[in-house]
Amino acid sequence: MTDAAAELPSGELRLLARIPTASNAAFLAAVGETLVIYKPSAGEKPLWDFPDGDLAQREVAAYLVSEALGWGIVPPTELRDGPLGPGMVQLWREPVDAPRAVEIVAPDVAPGERRRVFEVIGDPEFPVALLHEDSPPLRRIAVFDAMVNNADRKGGHILEMADGHRHGVDHGLSFHVDDKLRTVLWGWAGDELAEAELAGIERVRSGLAGALGAELGELISPYELEMFEFRCELLLSEARFPMPRGSWHVVPWPLI
Repeated sequence: MTDAAAELPSGELRLLARIPTASNAAFLAAVGETLVIYKPSAGEKPLWDFPDGDLAQREVAAYLVSEALGWGIVPPTELRDGPLGPGMVQLWREPVDAPRAVEIVAPDVAPGERRRVFEVIGDPEFPVALLHEDSPPLRRIAVFDAMVNNADRKGGHILEMADGHRHGVDHGLSFHVDDKLRTVLWGWAGDELAEAELAGIERVRSGLAGALGAELGELISPYELEMFEFRCELLLSEARFPMPRGSWHVVPWPLI
């Protein structure tokens, strides 16, 4: 498992700018010459369905799972003190402008090699379609989201790298004990998981008996950890991407 501290240098955290689009307080900051995202726990807004003040811990837990998978989905992330108190610090990754992994288009646009998630949302007089690319890096994010029960996979939470890699960010709304998977990546719903994807899930499940389980146990509750293991086992047993189920809203808003 990669040590986040090896890529996140020590030193004073300097605030550069607030990120105005973030739901909670989030800042572009720097440690020396290294750019990072800093989310102080004191800037987290209370939520009706998640405990107060622990979104930063969930972001770090998501990074640990990403590293155990070996897929490099979540940029290096750690808990650290900063100018506004303790919180999450994550290595900044600069995405390219295009192509976008997730797009909202007119319904008559041919999906091509992309997956169509749904059509018509909001005003029926102005129908749209939601598409996402059909690529191994994005599939891996969808698998990861199903494992950590990500309740907030917006298109804007996917960073498109120039080499084709895809990073996932903003995982504070993860690891809930109830089924809260909300994502724009439903294009593979019901499809079989690939052998490499199942092998990644098994690596994580096996790691829960050792160091990974101990580290996650310091960040999320025992019941959340138990349900995380259950979701891993369910994915291995069914060997398929999950289907939308229940009365829970299955896509986030806004979509992008």
